[in-house]
Amino acid sequence: MANDYEKRLLRVLDHVYANLDGDLSLDTLADVAALSRFHFHRVFTAMTGETVAAFIRRVRLYRAVTELLETDAPLGEVAKKCGYPNPKSFARAFRDAFGETPDGFRKRGLPRPPLRLDSKGDYQMYDVILRDEPERRLAVIPHRGAYLKIGEAFEKAGTTAMARGLGPELGAMMGLYYDDPDAVPEADLRSAAGFEIAEGAEIAPPLEMASLPGGKYAILTHKGPYTGLKAAYTYLFGDWLPRSGEVPRDSPPFELYLNTPMDTAPGDLVTLIGVALE
Repeated sequence: MANDYEKRLLRVLDHVYANLDGDLSLDTLADVAALSRFHFHRVFTAMTGETVAAFIRRVRLYRAVTELLETDAPLGEVAKKCGYPNPKSFARAFRDAFGETPDGFRKRGLPRPPLRLDSKGDYQMYDVILRDEPERRLAVIPHRGAYLKIGEAFEKAGTTAMARGLGPELGAMMGLYYDDPDAVPEADLRSAAGFEIAEGAEIAPPLEMASLPGGKYAILTHKGPYTGLKAAYTYLFGDWLPRSGEVPRDSPPFELYLNTPMDTAPGDLVTLIGVALE
C-alpha cells in the first residue's frame, strides 16, 4: 500500500522537475498527487522530511548550478528557466544558498554539490483505528495564528456558551485545523476552537457554526502534552497513511480533547486526532 503513496509523490517530483518555470502551487501539486489539498503537504513533508517549498527551492538551485556549469546561457535566461521572476531574485537566492553570486560561481567552475533529500528520521508509534464517525455540528470561535496559542479561543468559546445558557447543549471540546504549519506562515494559520453542540441550539456571534462530515475516519490517540502533537501528525501522515493505503477526504483534521490542562497533568492529556477518509 505504501507503494501507492510513493507513486503519488514520484508524480509530484516529476512534475516539479519538468515545470520549474510553471505553476507549482500547493493546489496544483495536490491535484498531481490526487490527494486532498488539506493533507497533501503533511503527507509530502512527513514522507520526505522536507517541505514542498524547501524541495522546490533546492531543485531550482541545483538546476541553476547545472546550467551555470554546463552552458553559457545568460543569467537572465538561467533565472527564468529555473523559475525565478528576474535575475535579481535569482542572484539573491543563489547567494543565500551558496555564499556567492551566480556569476562568481560560474567563473570559478566549482564542482556540483550532491542533491539529496533530508532524512526524515524514525517515527514514534501511535495507536490508530478506523471507525465511522457521525456528522458533527460545532459552535466555534475562529483563531488565526500559532496553533499552540489557540487556548484563548477555547476560553472565549466556553465562556460565551456558558453565559448564554448553552451548557446543557455542549458536547466534546474540539479543534479544527485548516492549514499545515510547515506550509503556511505561523501568523496566517487558520483554526477554530469550540464544542460539539446539540441540534437546534441557537448560535450567535462571536460563536460561529462549523460542521464535520460523517463517515470513515482514521483516529489516532495521542497521550501527553500538546507540544507532542506535531510528532503524532508526522506519524499519521508519513507512516500510517501510506502503509494503510487509505486516502484522506478533502476535509480538515480535527482534534477531540478527552480532558484539559485545567484538571489534568500535561503527561496525562489525551487527544484524539481524526482524519476523514474516502
